[in-house]
Amino acid sequence: MTTATGATGTAQLATGTWAIDPVHSTIGFSVRHLMVSKVRGTFDTFSGAIVVAEDGTPSVTGEIAVDSINTRNEQRDAHVRSADFFDAEQYPTATFTSTGVRSNGDDYLVDGDFTLKGVTKPVTLELEFNGVNPGMGHGEVAGFEASVVLNRKDFGIDIDMPLETGGTVVGDKITVTLEIEAVRQA
Repeated sequence: MTTATGATGTAQLATGTWAIDPVHSTIGFSVRHLMVSKVRGTFDTFSGAIVVAEDGTPSVTGEIAVDSINTRNEQRDAHVRSADFFDAEQYPTATFTSTGVRSNGDDYLVDGDFTLKGVTKPVTLELEFNGVNPGMGHGEVAGFEASVVLNRKDFGIDIDMPLETGGTVVGDKITVTLEIEAVRQA
């Protein structure tokens, strides 16, 4: 069995395609609210894959349906879907395509291009590889945790909702966290 040894420096992932299992994965986020707390939410519809080439070089792609945002408040979710934020009707997906993977001690950095609301910017995900398991009869399973901090204004989400006492209703920095389980495709 050929394993990924190139960019990641470890013999962990077998060559081939590893599809993200949305049933066992989560894409979440948090953003400062009213300058004193955080609102957390998830995106409930997403897909992606890790492809490990014969030389061991991994590549990652992912897509998020931005209208699947879920903050447990329908009024807020509808506002975030609107042109003030995601403009989900015109820009229904956010995408990520890796451009490289680097070792970072025991962990990794995944560089790539992230597109949101029609704007593409380079980002770097901090990634922890949790290993591979034989799975439960449906193929090998690999686990990952990753995070990135994005500035919403970099992606054209520049609505300002100032507070009378100073500051804004919604912070500029969004922390995105990914808990990913991927299944090796036969």
